[in-house]
Amino acid sequence: MKISQFIREKAQKNPKTIVLPEGEEPRMIKAAETIVKEGFANLIFLGREEKIKSKAKDLGIEFPEQIKIINPKDSDKIKEYAESYYQLRKNKGLSLDEAYQLLENPLYFGALMVYHNDADGLVAGSINSTGDVFRPALQTIKTAPGINIVSSSFVMVIPDCPYGDNGVIIFADCAINPDPNAEQLADIAIASAETGKVLIGIEPKVAILSFSTKGSAKHPLVDKAVKATKLAQEKKPDLLIDGELQADAALIQSIGERKAPNSKIAGKANVLIFPDLQSANIAYKLVERLAKAEAIGPISQGMRKPINDLSRGCSAEDIVNVVAITVLQAGKV
Repeated sequence: MKISQFIREKAQKNPKTIVLPEGEEPRMIKAAETIVKEGFANLIFLGREEKIKSKAKDLGIEFPEQIKIINPKDSDKIKEYAESYYQLRKNKGLSLDEAYQLLENPLYFGALMVYHNDADGLVAGSINSTGDVFRPALQTIKTAPGINIVSSSFVMVIPDCPYGDNGVIIFADCAINPDPNAEQLADIAIASAETGKVLIGIEPKVAILSFSTKGSAKHPLVDKAVKATKLAQEKKPDLLIDGELQADAALIQSIGERKAPNSKIAGKANVLIFPDLQSANIAYKLVERLAKAEAIGPISQGMRKPINDLSRGCSAEDIVNVVAITVLQAGKV
């Protein structure tokens, strides 16, 4: 079974309510048909009802009756949301009138729905930038306790691969933070371990990667990996994490035993934390293409409640999978 199908079936056991602020986007409408059929989420579409139903008709889809459609401008919740958003942001100079205006934007309205527990999670990004998706969420929902940064990961499913968890390996951060410092890298490691545990049930074994293994090279970049490892271990003493490790030492047991004989992680890692966005993004794309791996993501992590950002090039199938991921994340909040 593909991991994406495993995630969808796992989500069916505890469906959650997910809000889709880009409700008028045809890919969202196509995805909704599958999600309703598989029954792993209750959906709320934001947008104009007549527009959504008209686009569904153009696609040859009968828009599912059980999906709630809300136009933020007409919602009876806008007063409650605007007032609470104003209270959250008035010290930043926001006026109540500005709060009302912003709440007409589906991304802001959707974030406030999650903030008020009227939805369990949010998925957007098919027509909006990452910054636009996360800005209202960071202003309201904020990051999870003890985590100070939003990051992203991919679940890489590599065929005929003995490494990781039978070829399943988490890569992070592949999509959000260009050059995280040691503190941020530690938070990314902790959040990525949680992603592996929640989504696919692995026991996380986290390696913070470098071009050095246990002091084989000296450089400020190596120091960053060493410091990040120490901070993550202090924050989460029960988490199996080690660094700095080269990729081969992290994944291949014989090399791990030789290069880092005292490590509990070397040769057994199933969560790989890259030192920066450049290396992580290059690595996941190379593995996806050269090893014909399935790359599930990007999966957003580190929020108090799940907000997931899609690629603007996403397919309807991608949306289905990300909604299922959001359901599983919401079940752990």
